[in-house]
Amino acid sequence: MQGIELLQEGKYEQAIEKFTKAIEENQKDPVGYVNFANVLISVGEIERAETFLKRAIQLDDKAMAAYYSYGNLYFNQGQFQEALQMFEKALKVGEESNDLLYMIGMCFIELNRPELAVAYLQRSIELDPKDVEALFQYAISLARIEVYEEAIKRLYEVIKLDENHADAYYNLGVAYAAHYEDANKALEAFNKALEIQANHALAQNGKQLMESQILNEND
Repeated sequence: MQGIELLQEGKYEQAIEKFTKAIEENQKDPVGYVNFANVLISVGEIERAETFLKRAIQLDDKAMAAYYSYGNLYFNQGQFQEALQMFEKALKVGEESNDLLYMIGMCFIELNRPELAVAYLQRSIELDPKDVEALFQYAISLARIEVYEEAIKRLYEVIKLDENHADAYYNLGVAYAAHYEDANKALEAFNKALEIQANHALAQNGKQLMESQILNEND
C-alpha cells in the first residue's frame, strides 16, 4: 500500500492523506484505522491514535494488527503491563510472528521477569534466526537467570551476525567474570567492546575491575 510506503519514508502528511481517503472509501475496514493510528503514533498524537485503534477493534475484535499497534503505543509510553496485555491479545487472535513474540519478551524484560521472557525470545529467534536484537535480548535474559553457558553461546552467535556489537562483547565479559571467574577472558571481551565503542562506560568499568583483579592475583 502506498500509504505504508509513505509512512516508512517519514512522509507523514502524505501518508495521512492516503489513509484518510482509505477510511472514507471503506469505513467498515479496520485496517484503515490501524494504519492511520500508526501515523499518529509516529508523530506523537497518542490520544488520537488510541481513538482510531479502539474504532478498529470495535469493527473487528480479532484485528491482530490493532492489538499489536496498541501494544507498541503502550510500550513506547513505558506502560509495559498494558503493552503486554495487548500483545497477548494479538497473539491470541492471530499467528505467531518474530516481531510479536519479541515484543512480548521485551515486556517481560521491562517488568523484570527474564524467566518469562526467555521462552518468547527463544521462539522469536526460531522464526527469524538472523534477528540480531532478539538474539541479543535472549542471551541477556539467559544471563539474568544465570544460565551462563547458553548465554555465552548465544552472545557469540550475536557477534557472528554483527561483529561490531559492543554490548554483546560487554555482556560476554560480564558472563566470563561472573560464571567462570576468568578475569583474562573477561578483560579480553571488555577490551573488544571498547575497540568498537571507546566511550562504552560499562565496559570501561569492567576493564578497570578486571585489570585490578589480575594485578592482585599476580602480587
